[in-house]
Amino acid sequence: MAKETTRFAPSPTGYLHLGHAYAALFAAEAADGGRFLLRIEDIDRTRCRPEYETAIEEDLAWLGLAWETPVRRQSAHMAEYRAAIERLSAMQLVYPCFCTRAEIAAEIARAVSAPQGPDGPRYPGICRALPPAERARRVAAGANYALRLDVAAACAQAGSLTFHDRARGDTAADPARFGDIVLARKDTPASYHVAVVVDDATQGVTLVTRGEDLFESTHIHRLLQALLRLPTPDYHHHRLIADETGKRLAKRHDALSLRTLRAAGLTAQEVRARATAAKMTA
Repeated sequence: MAKETTRFAPSPTGYLHLGHAYAALFAAEAADGGRFLLRIEDIDRTRCRPEYETAIEEDLAWLGLAWETPVRRQSAHMAEYRAAIERLSAMQLVYPCFCTRAEIAAEIARAVSAPQGPDGPRYPGICRALPPAERARRVAAGANYALRLDVAAACAQAGSLTFHDRARGDTAADPARFGDIVLARKDTPASYHVAVVVDDATQGVTLVTRGEDLFESTHIHRLLQALLRLPTPDYHHHRLIADETGKRLAKRHDALSLRTLRAAGLTAQEVRARATAAKMTA
């Protein structure tokens, strides 16, 4: 059986916690002697901090994990993400959206029954039908805008798609449920969706392991892979570790951060065992 290339891809917006430890250990084990990569997803420069990136590497090394170098940092690859968006634009699948969040919310509120996507009410397509001349006029006037993917047109070009999850089996991709997703904003030149599919293809990732909270995003990722002619990896969306109240762990759970656990005297072996014991069967 071929060895895998897997990755652990945290954002440096806080300290790693027990759930991160499990996700990193899961990815490293899934590589099964192949390549285990660390990727720093630091596109959101308003929230990412160098000290958190340093802490990520320190905590993973303390756990006994070793990864292939150099580490890929998304902030260093914005030109690659822009090129991907330009390819989608050349396919006439991208349009500027000038709506503010308040305008979108108001339009959704006026709708009798707003379509729902995995992340809540879908964007109602306010700017999709703007004439090209009007779009150009607003851009030339300096109006703020986001770039959205015309998902219906994209699905029509891509046709029927599937992806394979090792926990759930083959799944028919249904990206239309998301509506017209944002590909880029002024303050975030590339979305998570664009960056992750480009990164996984560039790094040769063959098995994407991540929490089940990202399972729905895979529908969009499969569409982008097809449009950009990128390879499709296998997936394994594992269960999430919860706190004592049953809520999924977040970076604000300082009591379960790896730094706090280490300061409390736990060894790396004990934290590894605790992460494994705390998970539900994946």
